Amino acid sequence: MLISIVNPNDRPVVLDAKGIVKTFGQVKALNGVDLAVTRQELVFVIGPSGSGKSTLLRCCNRLEEPTAGAVYVDGIDILNRGININAVRRHIGMVFQSFNLYPHMTALGNVTLALRRVLKLSTRDANSRGMEALDGVGLTDKAGAYPGELSGGQQQRVAIARALSLEPKIMLFDEPTSALDPELVGSVLEVMRRMRNTGMTMVVVSHEMRFAREAADRVIFMDEGHIVEEGTPSDIFEAPQHQRTRTFLSAVTQK
Repeated sequence: MLISIVNPNDRPVVLDAKGIVKTFGQVKALNGVDLAVTRQELVFVIGPSGSGKSTLLRCCNRLEEPTAGAVYVDGIDILNRGININAVRRHIGMVFQSFNLYPHMTALGNVTLALRRVLKLSTRDANSRGMEALDGVGLTDKAGAYPGELSGGQQQRVAIARALSLEPKIMLFDEPTSALDPELVGSVLEVMRRMRNTGMTMVVVSHEMRFAREAADRVIFMDEGHIVEEGTPSDIFEAPQHQRTRTFLSAVTQK
């Protein structure tokens, strides 16, 4: 099913999740969550562990099947029974906290694998696009290196290049810096900042509050499977309206 979705400012909605419910046994991880993300918007999702942030992201590309609700990506109903979800996922880049690189393949090999196997590009065309993606994350000089020869930050940047090489319409980041040593976080955030500046549509789940303040268009605070509050970074960080938001931000900013 294809529908046309626009927001009041006439910027097309790339991701539109409506009434998402997700249960695991007796536990309701998501309880009727609505999330609409417009083209070129960076939405930052914050909240305590177990609040449903990562589950929401995974429902948005069907790594988790929602128990109820609807998800549209670029107007396509991705929960439609007849949908080719693998084809849809080409347009949804996903970066996890673990890098998920193949250790026996070079950086370029990891980036080009899906280009060759999924998009059926020739080796020459795949390598050309792969090098372009590695250039975008500042790693052309590491194209021939294996994951074990790269730092954690470099491995995550390869993972980002792998997702970008498929030219997605939206990028989903699930705690992309949480597995990194503190001194390596900056290089990954810089890549994400450049992506934001070039107009990539992004949803980021992270505890990097400074990055949220600097780069986000909108910040969403989740708790217990609900969106408690959302607004601009100044709304959320400087004048939160909900006591739960204030308590959370007070705790994380004291660390």
